[in-house]
Amino acid sequence: MKDATRLVFALLVLLPVAALAQSSPSGKDSDSGGWSGSGEFGYAGTRGNSHTENLNAKLSLKQENALWKNSFYLTGLRSKGDVTVVDANGNSVTRFSTTANRYEAGASLGYKISPRSYLVTAGRYDHDNFGSNLWQGVLSIGYGYIALKTSRSELSFEAGPGYKRYRPADQVVTFNGITRRIPSQVKDEAVLRALVNWKYRLTGNTRLENTLLIEAGSSNKYYQNDTGLSVNMTEKLALKLGYEYRYNSTVEPGVKNADQLFTTNLVYSF
Repeated sequence: MKDATRLVFALLVLLPVAALAQSSPSGKDSDSGGWSGSGEFGYAGTRGNSHTENLNAKLSLKQENALWKNSFYLTGLRSKGDVTVVDANGNSVTRFSTTANRYEAGASLGYKISPRSYLVTAGRYDHDNFGSNLWQGVLSIGYGYIALKTSRSELSFEAGPGYKRYRPADQVVTFNGITRRIPSQVKDEAVLRALVNWKYRLTGNTRLENTLLIEAGSSNKYYQNDTGLSVNMTEKLALKLGYEYRYNSTVEPGVKNADQLFTTNLVYSF
């Protein structure tokens, strides 16, 4: 866990460093520095014949101006529900238990070498009690290119080498009727990181966005695709439908390769 803590610390350090980018080449601060942000929140709960609680949230900060293309984000997912389990006496009982617990932090710092190209340093860390990996952290450097940017659409690419350290999900073993969890060993490897981000404004108040992340190593290949459709109700408030697909090519026995998440959130932009 010390390695995971160090990775989180490294990500958090990137934020104040990026804040220095608000200064112009002459040393004078610009009016806004090109910063913008948004917060997302979604909750669903049931009572009666079933008992469930689902909560997800996300905070995003972005900056883009003549010199910098930076971003920082935090996400969290928590879910509980009625789960049927077998107790020590062999009886089936229903318990209100946690069924999802995940949080993630990430940051990228990009310095533009031309209006369309930039050098980027990126890092992220996520922890998932019910995912293919219990935790994983990646640091990378690379090159980014803004292939298209108009008032209606934007398409950008990033690619470069990186280093990944992760711990696969625990193995669940049953022997003589006794179930035990066996911790998996921490692994690390060099990876190739690639990011494709596409935004498109369908109408004056409707926007579609898709982000594809690839972290490919010799032992494991990780893919994550996030699709979001948002509709503005006011200048600051919007409703957003989201779909996230996460895939690990190599997992422990009994663990699924893919995880999917559907969300309906209220978004506040600032």
